[in-house]
Amino acid sequence: MDKKKAFNSLQLKVLDDAILIAEEMVSNYYKMSSTQWLRSRYDIKTFKELKEDEIVDGPFAQVLAYEARKKYRELGSSSMNYYTICFQDGAILDKISQCEEILLLPFLIYIAVHELVHIVRFSKFQQIYSASSELECANQEERKVHAITSEILKGLNVSGMDIVLLYYQNGSSFR
Repeated sequence: MDKKKAFNSLQLKVLDDAILIAEEMVSNYYKMSSTQWLRSRYDIKTFKELKEDEIVDGPFAQVLAYEARKKYRELGSSSMNYYTICFQDGAILDKISQCEEILLLPFLIYIAVHELVHIVRFSKFQQIYSASSELECANQEERKVHAITSEILKGLNVSGMDIVLLYYQNGSSFR
């Protein structure tokens, strides 16, 4: 994998579209109103914005948790969890080039929904972020999140989504 590959401007536009679709799908699935939605509690980064320790081998994206605090507030009660979805452009572009049947938009939608489901689960305490790095817990969480992601996306009418869902359903994680 070429970790130094970055999305071009057209691919970034596709990612932006994928994020909008993913946010709507996840919000609808969890029946979250716009005031409940976590948009203000996460950020999205691609290769050009990632720090060295945010670039990883293997996954197409990862969620990292940070603690955010309101300006000029020192008390812990003003702190909140803040998440960053780190898209791994190189891994995604390599997979797209290796599998011609995989289209960029549905693939990015799947990845975005998957990572947003993690964030919702962390935020609703359905999964504890610090425990998600333990191997057995991580594997179990990934299975749950893949199942939820597939459930969310099964009715989405986007060209190529059926192929992406089929790959994940068959146990192939594109990795």
